[in-house]
Amino acid sequence: MSIADELKQSFKRGSTLTKLIYINLAVFLVVKLIGVFYFLFKIDDGFSLISWLAVPADLTNLIYKPWTVLSYMFLHQDFLHILFNMLWLYWFGQIFLHYFDQKKLLSVYLLGGLSGAFIYILTFNIFPVFRDILPVSYALGASASVIAIVIAVSVYAPNHTIHLLFFGPVKLKYIALITILIDILSIASTNAGGHLAHLGGAMFGYFYIVQLKRGNNITKFFDRFMDWVFSIFKPRPKIKVTYKRPVNDMDYNKTNAQKQAEIDKILDKIAQSGYESLSKKEKEVLFKNSK
Repeated sequence: MSIADELKQSFKRGSTLTKLIYINLAVFLVVKLIGVFYFLFKIDDGFSLISWLAVPADLTNLIYKPWTVLSYMFLHQDFLHILFNMLWLYWFGQIFLHYFDQKKLLSVYLLGGLSGAFIYILTFNIFPVFRDILPVSYALGASASVIAIVIAVSVYAPNHTIHLLFFGPVKLKYIALITILIDILSIASTNAGGHLAHLGGAMFGYFYIVQLKRGNNITKFFDRFMDWVFSIFKPRPKIKVTYKRPVNDMDYNKTNAQKQAEIDKILDKIAQSGYESLSKKEKEVLFKNSK
């Protein structure tokens, strides 16, 4: 089996968490390979795949790129960016799946990412401090989606303990608190949009679990929509059609005569030895022909 076949099988059989990581890695590799191609052939046509997939803060640009509210959460620009995001997604995704099913993981990832994009776009269009950079600002990365998963599982199981290098055992509630605090304090940094998107994802993760504990699954309609989307791509079972050759009168009469002879033989046996003397097969033939 080739490496491509092994990866294909791994993706097909893998969990939702595995698929999310694979998609992020695939997008990263494709973007980087296209960048290498442009570099080697000195292509400079003004096209940027990053800006085509990243979500813009400017509403005028967003109107022409509506898909970016989804594509941005699978897009990474450098190796360390995707490395840390995928490590966090893997670690906390595993903990999330300890308490919830795979469908909920996908919903929190996607809706957390959408929430992050919404808060990022909203704040950049509201606060005056972002006015000058609004036309050229865009966000990318799985961070908002990952933070939504981190906060969701931390609110659901705040005392779940993990062991961190150099720190030892730490409860999830403290990791969530420190993560949110860092993002709030970092809003005034050069990556304000990223940290605001993180907070948007965190808000969704928190609200989702609070409502779930009250018996309200706010993602149920989204879950049904995703089920419908996946059903489109599921292979349909193949219907096998067979054709029977028409039976002529001679064959039909011959078959009936054989059946009647078999029934007569069974009836004679009943007359001589009683019904109980029949074998299981003879009883089935008699029952079938009595209908």
